[in-house]
Amino acid sequence: MHIDATGWGSLLIIAIMTVVTLATRWSGVLIMTFIPLNDRVKRFISAMSGSVLIAVLAPMAVRGDAGARGALAVTALAMLILKKPLPSIALGLFTAAWIRHAFG
Repeated sequence: MHIDATGWGSLLIIAIMTVVTLATRWSGVLIMTFIPLNDRVKRFISAMSGSVLIAVLAPMAVRGDAGARGALAVTALAMLILKKPLPSIALGLFTAAWIRHAFG
């Protein structure tokens, strides 16, 4: 299938992506209404979120540039000290920006 990305084609692509995104999000909520949230399921969901985070960050730590590695290190250290995700992420972002600006 080929969709021309000019004119109405780009809007059609955006509409299809919107429908797919909403369908996956809503289907997850719908499926979870049928699953009782006992302690075992809560532990699984908690472990799953950590696994997804590691799966996203590990390639960046291995193949990323100095800015990415510095941001990961500062974010992890800040999270250990502050125990608050938002300021830790902000420090990581500023670190990546500073390293990339300073060492280019």
